[in-house]
Amino acid sequence: MVQTEFELPDKKYFTIGEVAELCQLKSHVLRYWEQVFPQLEPSKRRGRRYYQKCDVQLVLEIRSLLQDQGFTIPGAKARLAKGEVNLIDQSMSSEQISTVELLQALTQDIQTFREYIHSRY
Repeated sequence: MVQTEFELPDKKYFTIGEVAELCQLKSHVLRYWEQVFPQLEPSKRRGRRYYQKCDVQLVLEIRSLLQDQGFTIPGAKARLAKGEVNLIDQSMSSEQISTVELLQALTQDIQTFREYIHSRY
């Protein structure tokens, strides 16, 4: 499967800045997702957000649904509510899996190019 693979640091809590950097998102996007996705509830102490590993994994799943798989926010919300967050269905043929992987790679390339263009102009 084509996806950003990395090992999360061995920490109990992550700040919003750390999660934003790990997940390649902006902090305001994470704050917005907290409002939209009830499953995403980092603990808050003295006004600061602290994410656990399960929260970071949920952010990665949401990001995949929205950016890689093309779900709308209501669609991703429904998919998460059902607990159906599989990037590739196990019943797919190898040709279908290859196609999905290619589309995910292309989507990521387009997103990277789009961010580059936005940062330049």
